[in-house]
Amino acid sequence: MKKNGIAYIWKDRKRRLGLPLSFTRYAMSEDRLFVSVGFLNIKDEELLLYRVRDINTSRTLGQRIFGVGTVTVMSSDKTTPSLLLKNIKNPMEVKELLHKQVEEMKIRRRVRVGEIMTTNADAPGDDETDDDDLDDDN
Repeated sequence: MKKNGIAYIWKDRKRRLGLPLSFTRYAMSEDRLFVSVGFLNIKDEELLLYRVRDINTSRTLGQRIFGVGTVTVMSSDKTTPSLLLKNIKNPMEVKELLHKQVEEMKIRRRVRVGEIMTTNADAPGDDETDDDDLDDDN
């Protein structure tokens, strides 16, 4: 699927009652996630995949009835820290596809994201340590 010289891996629309009856369009290329909203006035958002930090899915009862769901993408992008792909078909498959592309882009760009893990024992002025939190055997 090519448009404007961009090869899209995935495309969908926000759905109402399971049908693509809205002016919100979603697309994913090899390195970016796009959201386009509007008919007369169009707002375009774009998120670089290597900036994605977390991906979640949710499905309400109504969404499950119509075979759709919402994928939430959390990123380190300043303008788009959270991006919702609302009422899309096959949200679990889209999440997995997105996850694979994110990991591929991070490897390709050699991006390493270090997670900071703290416990209450790490708080300033707290002298107690809980060794149970450090065990990986549990």
